[in-house]
Amino acid sequence: MVKTVHTNKDGRLSSPLLTENEMKKGECELLFYIDDYFRETHLSLAQPPFLNKIPVRFNINDSTQHYHVPLLLSPFGYQIYRGR
Repeated sequence: MVKTVHTNKDGRLSSPLLTENEMKKGECELLFYIDDYFRETHLSLAQPPFLNKIPVRFNINDSTQHYHVPLLLSPFGYQIYRGR
């Protein structure tokens, strides 16, 4: 594990996850704890929730590039992509 962070009230990070010096070429995994996020927003979920954690694996091929990895989600589905 490299780092643990929490999103702000808008569900975003207030600063980049990794600094330029922390970016390394190779495979990465982000693990989103979405049940915690929905609980903090006071959304009532079934117990256990349909989705509780979302792992996202991707490769950093060039550590000098910007990697924006947005997660669009609902309690029942999600979409992930590389943004710019």
